Amino acid sequence: MRKNSRPGAVTCASVPQIKMNAMLETPELPAVFDGMKLAAVAAVLYVIVRCLNLKSPTASPDLYFQDSGLSRFLLKSCPLLTKEYIPPLIWGKSGHIQTALYGKMGRVRSPHPYGHRKFITMSDGATSTFDLFEPLAEHCVGDDITMVICPGIANHSEKQYIRTFVDYAQKNGYRCAVLNHLGALPNIELTSPRMFTYGCTWEFGAMVNYIKKTYPLTQLVVVGFSLGGNIVCKYLGETQANQEKVLCCVSVCQGYSALRAQETFMQWDQCRRFYNFLMADNMKKIILSHRQALFGDHVKKPQSLEDTDLSRLYTATSLMQIDDNVMRKFHGYNSLKEYYEEESCMRYLHRIYVPLMLVNAADDPLVHESLLTIPKSLSEKRENVMFVLPLHGGHLGFFEGSVLFPEPLTWMDKLVVEYANAICQWERNKSQCSDTEQVEADLE
Repeated sequence: MRKNSRPGAVTCASVPQIKMNAMLETPELPAVFDGMKLAAVAAVLYVIVRCLNLKSPTASPDLYFQDSGLSRFLLKSCPLLTKEYIPPLIWGKSGHIQTALYGKMGRVRSPHPYGHRKFITMSDGATSTFDLFEPLAEHCVGDDITMVICPGIANHSEKQYIRTFVDYAQKNGYRCAVLNHLGALPNIELTSPRMFTYGCTWEFGAMVNYIKKTYPLTQLVVVGFSLGGNIVCKYLGETQANQEKVLCCVSVCQGYSALRAQETFMQWDQCRRFYNFLMADNMKKIILSHRQALFGDHVKKPQSLEDTDLSRLYTATSLMQIDDNVMRKFHGYNSLKEYYEEESCMRYLHRIYVPLMLVNAADDPLVHESLLTIPKSLSEKRENVMFVLPLHGGHLGFFEGSVLFPEPLTWMDKLVVEYANAICQWERNKSQCSDTEQVEADLE
């Protein structure tokens, strides 16, 4: 005999019917769920497209220059100036990723050029070093040409982007001399209470003088990257004598005015404040690795540099704080404003008379677009200046590649050598024309 079911109990026979009713009553749930998934995927894709800047077009760089015989010759002799720059498809249009890849990875399959390290004792007891690399081929015009290279902040000849560029320049017939910023090499101790600063040209000038003295027939191509661009432009503009035997100068990704840049470097726009913090942290590590040479009791420090500045260094979170508490005091500046005004190349650019190419990327997260009015304005006034502004490239990135993996050589590496080759050919043509004119004059 079957017992009666409890009130509310479900019999086995009724289970299929209940399931059927439930499915009939809520047919929209799977569709809603699929819609949510599609919306989530669409949101992720939108963020990826925005972050990677995938909708940005590729184009040839914007060029700013005066119409002259030199500029017309450069446009014909440097195809990269008028050719479309195509970064890697997936990530190459993001200035942040280009910058991060350069900073973390340097270059792909970076070569190891063989060079000799040279040591120069400065007048204040500091020991400056640079690495010298001989050419691996004959130059296109057959002349002896030396590239004197100044790397970026806290960089040296062993950095991957420098090694890649030097190897390429050597193979194109250039001797290369690369400055190692004072205090940047971890295995070279400081021999005076001073390290490299934003605009000090002493060590770079010592390297150039060594090259001129050792190779009296050589001509010079001056190249500076980032902070190094500020240093080389300031060096050339300091005195006309510094431009002797210089064929041309190339500056890549510099900011031109530290005073104008300091406010933008404290903004979160384009994550500049974050980059500022990372670079400040790296500078702190370098300074603290030389704390005995800079702050030791036995050291005759600059009068303005006090032990309390070391404690302030530990808490610094920006380059400006480090510059104010430590760096400016190496050269006796009374204020950060005075330091930035005197050490920036902006006040020296108009004194440079050799051909000058200034290169920046429009998506460089470290250089605010307002700073680019400086090279634009200069190129409108000076026939020797060309300002090159590609849409993409980040800060010292300029990677090229088809989809995902970048090429070992960057657009920047090739452009600098191509421009230098063109200037060398321009000078050779001028010399030949002068010789022909002289012969014709003699015959008359």
